Amino acid sequence: MTTDMNSSPDADSVEGAHQKSNMRKVALTALAGASIEWYDFFLYATAAALVFPTVFFPDSTPTVGLILSFATFAFGFIARPLGGIIFGHYGDRIGRKRVLVIALAMMGIASTLIGLLPTFATIGIAAPILLSVLRFTQGLAIGGQWGGAMLLVTESAPADKRGYYGAFAQAGAPVGVILANIAFIIISATVSEDAFMQWGWRIPFISSILLIGISMYVQLHMEDTDAFKELQALKEAKDAASPEAAPVRRSPVLEALAKYPKRIALAAGAFLSIQVTFYILIGFVLAYGGDPNGAAMSRDNMLLAILIASVFQVIAQFLAAMYSDTHGRRGVFMLGAILTGAWAFALFPLIDTGSFWMIVLGISGGLIFLGMMYGPQAAFFTELFSTEVRYSGASLGYQIGAIIGGAFAPAIATILWVEYDIIWVSVYIAFASVLSLISVSMLTETFKTNLHDVK
Repeated sequence: MTTDMNSSPDADSVEGAHQKSNMRKVALTALAGASIEWYDFFLYATAAALVFPTVFFPDSTPTVGLILSFATFAFGFIARPLGGIIFGHYGDRIGRKRVLVIALAMMGIASTLIGLLPTFATIGIAAPILLSVLRFTQGLAIGGQWGGAMLLVTESAPADKRGYYGAFAQAGAPVGVILANIAFIIISATVSEDAFMQWGWRIPFISSILLIGISMYVQLHMEDTDAFKELQALKEAKDAASPEAAPVRRSPVLEALAKYPKRIALAAGAFLSIQVTFYILIGFVLAYGGDPNGAAMSRDNMLLAILIASVFQVIAQFLAAMYSDTHGRRGVFMLGAILTGAWAFALFPLIDTGSFWMIVLGISGGLIFLGMMYGPQAAFFTELFSTEVRYSGASLGYQIGAIIGGAFAPAIATILWVEYDIIWVSVYIAFASVLSLISVSMLTETFKTNLHDVK
């Protein structure tokens, strides 16, 4: 009796261990790249609340300066759908990896330049204009990064662990918040207030140059996903078999819009609650919590509260994503939307107590419930679209939801708070949660989808 060594248990075990090791490398690389990419993006949110009103809008009143600062923050969101379109087009044409590398490098360069930007006192009105241009560039980069990192992981993952591995790319957002807040806390603790406002705030931005190094690592050490390579091989085989009949393919973005208009719209709607709530919790609450007429917490304490809450968000995202691998994406997503909307009415009373740990509880509750949606989202959005337009379709849904939900959330929250009352910010969060709940309820369950099918 002979034994086929190619199919022996030992050979299968070695192959399985190799695949697991490779998947772990892909997941950790996506996490590292996404974390620093989001770190750069969120540095701006923190600086927009604490620094930019004084540095770039010194002639305005504090409230107007804050609104103007949050308006430049919104420029990044306006650019995100455009980034999703551009990078989605090339991601579906030339591969996930290449466009991810470009997006990472672009973010690193833009963020470093923000750290080197002269202030209003030095170059006048040109300073906020250049700031807006660099923020727009950040938006283009993040618009391309999410699709690349998310697909690099989910298209490579085993079918029964797609949610879990997708959560590594999703964890980049809260980890980015943690890194950004740590950076500001360290700088704030080591320099005087005057030094912090003059040059200390620049150091976290300039350190973003590290992202260029990560982009080079991805370029040199990562391969594209099997799903994309299989699609390319199939197209090349068809073209080789009948070159004269090879179709003239239109943009994958147009293909996605033509093939999946409803799914793109509902994916955008599903993302609204996440975006509105997230940017209120990491941006607006910094200004609200430090208001002398309210909790009047110190800047460092508010940053630390958000940092602690973000750790809980990471844990919640992985738990929700793993749950979704066996029980489906929609149920846990919808529960997260319901709890996020309800918690909005507990958030600000908890902050108003002025107690550090009550503030941590308020922000943590919001980020945990939000994480129940954001954790499974990478797998959910991946499974909504077929391979040939997946980068474009998922990116469009994500980035359209981002601009509608997140772009003006801190500014809208500031206006509602100043002009009316803080309860209306809670209503705003709850309304966005209801829209997300309706959107997800209109989508079909996806967790058993075969990503290698060419539909």
